[in-house]
Amino acid sequence: MSAELNRQLAMQTLERAFNQGDVSVFDEVIPARGVDHQETPGTDMLRHLRDTVSMMRRAFPDLHFEVHHVLAEGDIVAFHSTMTGTHLGRFDIGPFRELPPTGRKIRMRHMHFLRWEDGKNTDLWHLMDTASLMRQLTAPPPEAQAANG
Repeated sequence: MSAELNRQLAMQTLERAFNQGDVSVFDEVIPARGVDHQETPGTDMLRHLRDTVSMMRRAFPDLHFEVHHVLAEGDIVAFHSTMTGTHLGRFDIGPFRELPPTGRKIRMRHMHFLRWEDGKNTDLWHLMDTASLMRQLTAPPPEAQAANG
């Protein structure tokens, strides 16, 4: 497939899964041998992506990704985006901890690199500004900071 078709598939997948909450798109584009290189080796990429998007949309029902830059060359598509949302649901932040809803609006930067082969996303690398996200969700409210400052 051409780099342009790979770019279109990547952007359609992002829109349907993250912005619209249609995780069934992953069944169409993630092969059984797909590898998420940020996860423990052997992690089922399809299941992991479905679970992650579902959890994120429960925690942030208005979850939205705005893509700022997209580059496609050969079988690789890279994009820089900002995720926004309002924390209105339980957010799992680890295997033994969850953060109750705070009502706070968040912004988190992302970088993704995806390898495509015959219309399938075979490999995924991603970087997210999770430290910023946690600061936004756990910092004392501004009025508490002012009272203690």
